[in-house]
Amino acid sequence: MSLGQRLVAHQLLFALVFTTRYLDLFTSFISLYNTSMKLIYIACSYATVYLIYMKFKATYDGNHDTFRVEFLVVPVGGLSFLVNHDFSSLEILWTFSIYLESVAILPQLFMISKTGEAETITTHYLFFLGLYRALYLINWIWRYYFEEFFDLIAVVAGVVQTILYCDFFYLYVTKEKKPKSPAAS
Repeated sequence: MSLGQRLVAHQLLFALVFTTRYLDLFTSFISLYNTSMKLIYIACSYATVYLIYMKFKATYDGNHDTFRVEFLVVPVGGLSFLVNHDFSSLEILWTFSIYLESVAILPQLFMISKTGEAETITTHYLFFLGLYRALYLINWIWRYYFEEFFDLIAVVAGVVQTILYCDFFYLYVTKEKKPKSPAAS
């Protein structure tokens, strides 16, 4: 199975995450760096989706990509209306992005559990996504101790996401430690 078969729903969800999270680009300016990075995240997400659907379309097999993303998007949308910091459009969309990011890995995990296999490139990709999340944990600790900042919504969603990645970390480490067979060399 190709990378395209495994990452379509996952990448679509990340494109939606970054789009809804960074809508403040239109309302506030923090710095050139901040604005540039937000635009890069959005552009890279949509470029990846484009490449999967267009350039590598021949490698995509929809029969294996059966996860119904609406089962994530609709409940996350409802939760973001119910539990947020401020009942405003941008805040609800930001909260939606935080909640959605925490479960965006589920289509990938679903496909791996369904097929019982994962390509090396996919496992490396998910490993580094999990590492990215682990750096968030360090950031929260730093901000709590040095800035006295604590965002319960981001922390709870991050903990959920970290728990989902823990299973994948276990699979990643055990797969990488297995000796290669002589036939594979």
